[in-house]
Amino acid sequence: MKKLGRRMFINRAGVLAAGLWFDRHPRPYGETMTQKKEQETYPSYLRLYRDGRLEERSQKFREMYRNCSLCPRDCRVDRTGKERGKCEAGAEARVSSAFPHFGEEAPLVGTEGSGTVFFAHCGLRCVYCQNHEISFGGSGSDVSDRRLAESFIKVQEFGCHNINLVTPTHFLPSIVEAVRLAVPMGLNVPLVYNTGGYEKPDIIRLLDGIVDIYLPDFKYMDPAHAAEYSSEAYNYPHYARLALKEMARQVGVLQMAARRVARRGLMIRHLVLPNNMSDSDRVFQFIADELSPDHYVNVMRQYRPEHRAGEFPRINRQLSPQEYSRALKWAKDAGLR
Repeated sequence: MKKLGRRMFINRAGVLAAGLWFDRHPRPYGETMTQKKEQETYPSYLRLYRDGRLEERSQKFREMYRNCSLCPRDCRVDRTGKERGKCEAGAEARVSSAFPHFGEEAPLVGTEGSGTVFFAHCGLRCVYCQNHEISFGGSGSDVSDRRLAESFIKVQEFGCHNINLVTPTHFLPSIVEAVRLAVPMGLNVPLVYNTGGYEKPDIIRLLDGIVDIYLPDFKYMDPAHAAEYSSEAYNYPHYARLALKEMARQVGVLQMAARRVARRGLMIRHLVLPNNMSDSDRVFQFIADELSPDHYVNVMRQYRPEHRAGEFPRINRQLSPQEYSRALKWAKDAGLR
């Protein structure tokens, strides 16, 4: 018998709303003694919390708002005051929305959805961004660390298999502290670090033991393409390669839990651009040669010219079927499975 109930969610305006739901499946945690025992050490941030190391990490991150070096832009501004760097974010997390999302990769969605938390602003600022109202416009509401922790719990209560942190880098101090606050509230699902791939490896190292699932983009291998289409981020290929290597070191290839839901590991996204402005052949070869051909790679075909893409002739059109087929062949030729 399906059980009808009511769930709360935070919409893109930052307002709590209600929705109807059907309880079709048992919850994935706490059902058996084995699962209860595993819950003591998984997700991995629970171990850090018990050891006191999660609080130490939170303190390290918190100081970074005063001299911001969270991303490779390295703006070094004091975000606790009125200074703003390239991302234009302050020292309080700005959330656009938080809800169960069924449009993510299947291992994240499972049966109950991925609990996406969309953060406003972005340090990469791609000219073709499909969420430019959020990343450029800053659409959303400022929330305290405790309110962010409560949002994580609300999303978990929907039955979602994970907390999917979308564009989180510039708000990491708030996020890590919110995780610390949420553990005593009952947080016990893995964190998905959903990023554009423009990451500093030393920052990713500080997330070791906090994040169980990394979901980075790998956008380009050519610095000229990165600079042209991602606001002068000419060093994107350098940092993306280093960051992906560190992510792979921490979590390895994708591991699945019950009901074919992602448990831990690295999942890589690559958005294929027209005229191979995304350097797809070289991206796939790097993954196969320097990471592992066993890594989960999502070759994405949904590019469309959004935001300022019309100003750039080589990407001012949708991807052709032939271009996407060619990208899939490159992935296969590189040895990706």
